[in-house]
Amino acid sequence: MTQKLQMTLSRRERQIMDILYRRGRATGAEVMEDLPGQPSYSTVRTQLRVLERKGHVRHEEHGLKFIYMAAVPRRSARKSALRHLVDTFFDGSVENVVGALLGGEGVRVSEEELDRIADQVAKARGKHGESK
Repeated sequence: MTQKLQMTLSRRERQIMDILYRRGRATGAEVMEDLPGQPSYSTVRTQLRVLERKGHVRHEEHGLKFIYMAAVPRRSARKSALRHLVDTFFDGSVENVVGALLGGEGVRVSEEELDRIADQVAKARGKHGESK
């Protein structure tokens, strides 16, 4: 059974996902150790179950311990989250995203970054030309 990944994550859920991506696998206690603040163990376990229901986390049982891991590769989660962000805040427009990033107040983009962005645009144009 395939489950659609729900992309809306709270700040704490994002922190937990970062821990799982960094560690690869972790118990609830290990996640709790790495989290900022002092969340209770029951709170962490509840958040891990919520992340599991949302499709972000899965677990394996080793004796009495649950070992948690990310259910999808970080790259896939990143793409899905980015698509959600673009659709939600920028009307699905990549142009609007780039405009916001480049034209935002206080945004400083170096010449090197602009060159790398231009290279990515050129590669994207090349891919579009190949598919025609």
